[in-house]
Amino acid sequence: MSVGRTAFNDNFLKACQGEVHNRVPVWYMRQAGRSQPEYRKIKETHSLFDITHDPKLCAYVTKLPVEQYDTDAAILYKDIMTPLPFIGVDVEIKSGIGPVIGNPITCMADVERLGTLQPETDVRHVLDTIRLLRKDLMVPLITFGGAPFTIASYMIEGGPSRNYHRTKAFMYGQPDAWARLMDKLGDMTIAYIHAQIDAGAQAIQLFDSWVGALNRDDYIRYVQPVVTRILHAIKPKGVPLILHGVGATHLLTTWQEMPVDVLGMDWRMSISEARAQGVHKGIQGNLDPSLLLAPWAVIEEKAKEILDQGMQSERFIFNLGQGVFPEVKPETLKRLTAFIHAYSFEKKQQLKG
Repeated sequence: MSVGRTAFNDNFLKACQGEVHNRVPVWYMRQAGRSQPEYRKIKETHSLFDITHDPKLCAYVTKLPVEQYDTDAAILYKDIMTPLPFIGVDVEIKSGIGPVIGNPITCMADVERLGTLQPETDVRHVLDTIRLLRKDLMVPLITFGGAPFTIASYMIEGGPSRNYHRTKAFMYGQPDAWARLMDKLGDMTIAYIHAQIDAGAQAIQLFDSWVGALNRDDYIRYVQPVVTRILHAIKPKGVPLILHGVGATHLLTTWQEMPVDVLGMDWRMSISEARAQGVHKGIQGNLDPSLLLAPWAVIEEKAKEILDQGMQSERFIFNLGQGVFPEVKPETLKRLTAFIHAYSFEKKQQLKG
């Protein structure tokens, strides 16, 4: 029996809201680019900046994984650093390194110098890409923003970090400057996400990628207030909200109490463990991306385990615990998507019977 689609596929949106749907939806963080040969060919002559500032090209890159892997959602190709140059941050995405900041934040004066984002002029290219995609896609379009702690960590460290020593020192040692930085980044994120939703985004993922570096008490004191303010500001727009972090499963019960629809999990805790702790909101995850280099039998076994646990609720979306990396073969993601669809469709049919 075919489980293909002939019309708009809204399984992802239904899973976000806990509505009945016919198979588990799946998409992959960093599914656009990285391991795709078509993307690598484009990158030979175009930087990330070039691609994201060309709405037609950016839309093409965004659609590639949907067309190749049959994923149930598209996520806009861009970077969490996208709005920062427009508020006065000297940022460059360096190959093999990531974001590098030329003017790191060190004190209150640096924070006060940050400007205000004007989305319709500053990031018009992003909004135009969203509008183009909404005309073509037959799956929901997810867009995103970086959460204040993660953005701040780059701005203070000057680039990627393993330990976030400078960030924590700033947070602990200059609490007033930290609070002001969180307020400014919160305002930027709200404006940025509002504009993306108004342009046509159908779901939002807030990436707090590195917030797992904090313990729960520090998260509640220094970070939760601004994230809650962002979520409350976005909530009236009526689109599903996903909150994701890496190494942050110790924060799930805190996130559970926040105005968010879906919690993104990495592989450090099982879905069953999260449910046992009282997490009843939507869960997205949580295959370790490293497994994508394992033999197919190993991948299939782990995917079954995740599906069996996740499908105890309609509020489940299959994803990775972190993003696709360049060594992953596109054929593996295509095969995994087909397996998830077929296995979950059959299991749902059995449950109906």
